[in-house]
Amino acid sequence: MELRTLRYFVAVAEELHFGRAANRLHMSQPPLSRAIKQLEAEVGALLLTRSPMGVALTPVGSVLLEEARALLDHADRVRGRVSAAAGGATLTIGILGDGADPGVARLAAAYRRRHPGTEIRVRDTDLTDPTCGLRAGLVDVALTRAPFDETALTVRALRADPVGVVLRADDPLACREGLRPAELADRRWFQFPPGTHPRWQSYWHGGEPREGPVVRAVQECLQAVLWNGTVGLAPLGHELPAELAVVPLTDMPPSRVVAVWNEGDTNPLIRSFVEIATAAYRR
Repeated sequence: MELRTLRYFVAVAEELHFGRAANRLHMSQPPLSRAIKQLEAEVGALLLTRSPMGVALTPVGSVLLEEARALLDHADRVRGRVSAAAGGATLTIGILGDGADPGVARLAAAYRRRHPGTEIRVRDTDLTDPTCGLRAGLVDVALTRAPFDETALTVRALRADPVGVVLRADDPLACREGLRPAELADRRWFQFPPGTHPRWQSYWHGGEPREGPVVRAVQECLQAVLWNGTVGLAPLGHELPAELAVVPLTDMPPSRVVAVWNEGDTNPLIRSFVEIATAAYRR
């Protein structure tokens, strides 16, 4: 059995859907299906049952999934140790404003366990560049939020968070159970500096042009609301000071947490990072 084929099988077994697994592996579905059938032929048993209801693991498939995960983990550790022995492997990660996210903590712990000899460098970036310096070569992989221009980049979705509007706690709208962006049309919103990617800025403006103070960091956003009564958007589930409140928006697509790296980059440390991140953000 080849490690690549086992990675294919693990993706299908975790997604329980050939289409989603193919997207995750950045390949088309037909060769993925052929690889799984070849693996079943090598094993001599059916690994997956396919029906109009979806894909399910057979008992043999469940055993192979457990063993394949352990084998792939070991292979990644071997690569990490060999790279470290060859001269000290490093991975530079860009993080956009969500360093306190529990998913980041789980990811860091799991990555340290798998790659104990790898030095991790973290670049905490401001809100002007959602790719965290990836295009400029400042980081190897970014943990950020969409949307942005994905040209020449590979993106893996990790989680989708509902979005709310951040208000002062004494704002008349703070007691509402939900709001629509149209109800905030007459308010001043914080905005990002000139040169910020238009798709990124448009999303956090609710799709409309806005007027208000310019901010570059998450804390500046919160201070603009606190001091000036400015409004702005933020993912739900993040702790805020007692003086601020967040009200869910009803007509707003969720904010996607993503891992992103340069298209064609085959660094095994990046591949391992993305696989571990996918698991860490599912919990």
